[in-house]
Amino acid sequence: MILVTGALGQIGVDLVERLERMHGPENVIATDLRARQPKVGLNGRFDHLDVTDRDELDRILDAKKITTVYHLAGILSAKGEEKPDLCWRVNINGLKSVLSAAQKRGLKVFWPSSIAVFGHNTPRDDTPQSAVTDPSTMYGITKVMGELLCRYYAERYSVDIRSIRFPGIISYNAPPGGGTTDFAVDMFFQALESGTYECFVAPKTRLPMMYMDDAVKSVIDLMAAKSKHITVRTSYNVTAFSFSAEELVAVIRKYVSEFECTYRPDFRQEIADTWPRTIDDSTARRDWNWKPEFDLHAMARDMLENVSRAVGTPSPTSSVSRHK
Repeated sequence: MILVTGALGQIGVDLVERLERMHGPENVIATDLRARQPKVGLNGRFDHLDVTDRDELDRILDAKKITTVYHLAGILSAKGEEKPDLCWRVNINGLKSVLSAAQKRGLKVFWPSSIAVFGHNTPRDDTPQSAVTDPSTMYGITKVMGELLCRYYAERYSVDIRSIRFPGIISYNAPPGGGTTDFAVDMFFQALESGTYECFVAPKTRLPMMYMDDAVKSVIDLMAAKSKHITVRTSYNVTAFSFSAEELVAVIRKYVSEFECTYRPDFRQEIADTWPRTIDDSTARRDWNWKPEFDLHAMARDMLENVSRAVGTPSPTSSVSRHK
């Protein structure tokens, strides 16, 4: 039986859908602190769960006979700066509870880390797997601490914990959750709904990104790999492509020629300036054959097709007249 925490978050919605298709809805229990949303396509079982409540976590693990946990519950970068105490409590205490429970019950665990672990002293281009992690945000700090906890439980207690350092994730199913890379999602919706967007990072801000389909694929691929092939028990670098804000605007304009974007960098610009521009994920490619399927242009086309359905507008990808 599979448990997913933070199932209503950006990755959770799509991952639960994939897990339900793979294992059957009756074998996947989606949980979140929030009430289930009517538009979220979770077909199986849904329970309320506060991951910082150890008793509640133990109850659901034992009652449902859980064997695998995808622990996605967490506070993201921008929200973490607004509420650092909450970020620490949810991100660290929640993970510690899951790892302790996994140690006791022999559970297999997935936990997402982030490129937010890197900082000013990290090489920003082709950031290697083994690089300095010196984040300047509470979110990044919790991710570094989380990676060390994962390695500790793997080496000290043989917990089968696996993790990925996600770049920015682009998706259309769930609303942005307070991340620094959210502009890459908002831009698609605003291009189709209003035709204009005010971007909160500067035009030349380049960051590593990944389409949601590939993000879910990376989790599934990593969890399917044999344990003997997993050489990293902190967190694996993965990526798909990198682009700047102005490059994304240019790609969208190939389909929505009238789209206009202005720039007003806010506090998230300072966060983005400490993150890598490109990532070296050769270790993941070697250990468990990681390979993305979407490049920038394939991602943009698929996003526009799906966002157009979500907002009720004709798809610009099928209208030659709107192409540049």
